Amino acid sequence: MTVHRTPADARWSHLADRLPDSLEDLSGPVFGSVELPLHLAWSGLTRFSLEDEQLLLGLYRIVLTNGLREDLTAYLNADLLMRHWPRLRIALGKPVRTCWEQRFPQLAAAAAA
Repeated sequence: MTVHRTPADARWSHLADRLPDSLEDLSGPVFGSVELPLHLAWSGLTRFSLEDEQLLLGLYRIVLTNGLREDLTAYLNADLLMRHWPRLRIALGKPVRTCWEQRFPQLAAAAAA
């Protein structure tokens, strides 16, 4: 059986290769503010306060969608990701959400809780 990939599938096929081996690898900050480099935040806001939930969700969406493995581990925190996943997953595209939940079933469980 031949699997035909759509352009959307091809766009996200590299995503799984960028994921960390474990959520515990996500050791980013828990408080304060984060300034994203230009390769992640090339337009608009570059500084995000982790105390502001909307800004935190925006930061995580950017990093989850565009970040390299090094970005994921530097800017994301496993506890914050788990806590905010139910809302955050809504802001992510289906390919990103699916990839993360397949690799880390505890995220899917957090969303279902």
